Amino acid sequence: MSTGSKAGSRAQRSAGSPAGRPARARIGPGHPRYKWVALSNTTLGMLIATINSSIVLISLPAIFNGIRLDPLRPGNVSYLLWMLMGYMLVTAVLVVALGRLGDIWGRVRIYNTGFLVFTVVSVILSLDPLHGAGGALWLIGWRVVQAIGGSMLMANAAAIITDAFPARQRGMALGVNMVAAIAGSFIGLVLGGLLAEWDWRSIFWVNVPIGLIGTVWAYRSLRETGVRRPGRIDWWGNISFAVGLTALLAAITYGIQPYGGQTMGWTNPWVLAGLIGGSVVLGLFCLIETRVAQPMFPLRLFRDVVFAGGNAATLLGSIARGGLQFMLIIWLQGIWLPLHGYDYAETPLWAGIYLLPLTIGFLAAGPVSGHLSDRFGARLFAAGGLVVMALSFAGLLLLPTDFGYPWFAALVFVNGLGGGLFAAPNTSLVMSSVPAADRGAASGMRATFQNAGMVLSIGVFFSLMVAGLAGSLPHTLTAGLTAQGVPPADAHAVAALPPVGTLFAAFLGYNPVQQLLGPHVLAGLPAANAQTLTGRQFFPQLISGPFHDGLVVVFSLAIAMSLVAAAASLPRGRRGRAADDRQPGAADPGEAVDEAAG
Repeated sequence: MSTGSKAGSRAQRSAGSPAGRPARARIGPGHPRYKWVALSNTTLGMLIATINSSIVLISLPAIFNGIRLDPLRPGNVSYLLWMLMGYMLVTAVLVVALGRLGDIWGRVRIYNTGFLVFTVVSVILSLDPLHGAGGALWLIGWRVVQAIGGSMLMANAAAIITDAFPARQRGMALGVNMVAAIAGSFIGLVLGGLLAEWDWRSIFWVNVPIGLIGTVWAYRSLRETGVRRPGRIDWWGNISFAVGLTALLAAITYGIQPYGGQTMGWTNPWVLAGLIGGSVVLGLFCLIETRVAQPMFPLRLFRDVVFAGGNAATLLGSIARGGLQFMLIIWLQGIWLPLHGYDYAETPLWAGIYLLPLTIGFLAAGPVSGHLSDRFGARLFAAGGLVVMALSFAGLLLLPTDFGYPWFAALVFVNGLGGGLFAAPNTSLVMSSVPAADRGAASGMRATFQNAGMVLSIGVFFSLMVAGLAGSLPHTLTAGLTAQGVPPADAHAVAALPPVGTLFAAFLGYNPVQQLLGPHVLAGLPAANAQTLTGRQFFPQLISGPFHDGLVVVFSLAIAMSLVAAAASLPRGRRGRAADDRQPGAADPGEAVDEAAG
């Protein structure tokens, strides 16, 4: 048999199997449909990873009731903070290292392992057998493990897509993926509210069938198509980065807790040690990365102004978006929904529902923006999306605290449009500005800036809001409580409590005044006064003025961050890199696929 006949026979065998049954190799890297398989699976992975972060956020009241733990008691606030932020903190720390491992060992291999870890841990979380502090530690510990799986997905999804798609379609593909990731954080709010009404364990069960399908599908269909660069693990770089960033982000998290009679903990020696020590260790990390032959975090990539500016925009945009999410939830749950007849216990679910226009805006703009940026360039779309976000923040500043919902819905929809316009072009700029062999590390860096921005947003915006409330809330509370017959000593004691407790109570869907006064004080008041204090009108009307003062500060900073991020998105890089990121002598797999498709 001739060589050509043998080759043809092998091609026939690889193209199909008897009885027309498709073989696994039919939709491989050389098949024109492979890129769509890669996009759909990685989009599912990003969606489940980001839904998981917010589904727990909105379900915290049901979770703490289920494990029989009061999260607002002074000794339990740490459980609340770690349940709230532990997943995001771990993903922020690990995505760079796991992206770099993808460059060395294979992006698909790391991604597939992440899907498996995420799914198995979802089962373990739903089986929490403990109550009280033990139950909380079980959930926090396994959420950390689950975050490792989520980090594997986040770190390599964008790199797998960039490998699979040609440059002319990358913006559209990354747009679909990134909008799914960002929209997942808002979808989780509604889904968590619905599931928590039934059973708190169901917020973990829902991951299992999706995770099983995604895991099997990923193992059967995804193949390595990118440039792999065998190398050694940068242990000192990994360790110093993890220690430094963990210390810094944990210190910011604990900085919003009261300390020593002060409303916040920024003077706490442990917080200061984390801030200073974490910054020093990160400085040491940067020094290490300039000295090692194969760094985990290739700092040379930041010489490209497109890569540096795109990541700066990612960080600032993520901080602004995270601040918006938390402030809107508190605004809805603590003020607007009770004023409009909703019980406090129902507000977490309805806050997610009333924020649906934000999600719709993301879903509407993201894929369209990605497609248009492929045709007309990504820079103006990325910068324009951030300007639209800034305008929506300005519009929200003009709303009264008891707003008309159509105006609110329109403004949050515009904010979602801005975020959707920004997400895909920004990701395309970052990923197309690096050599093919560095895509895993670049994807991890981008995800680090995005996840760190969400953690920073909680510390930054909660601190600003608490600082704003601390000036006017104590006097307002004292006057309002004493007017309803609360003894002056009890009223002063409640007013002296740090405002962060009030914010967390509203955030968790608890009745704030009932939580602050406690049953003993309320039992000593006339029934009519107690009913007024714990009703739906008293607290929202009491806090609306001080809260709006805090919103002015918060949204003004969000406007400034959005505009700075827009400016960071505009610089042009070295000519040709954005359009052709192939290394010398290496073909772009996506282009090859398209050429094969004819």
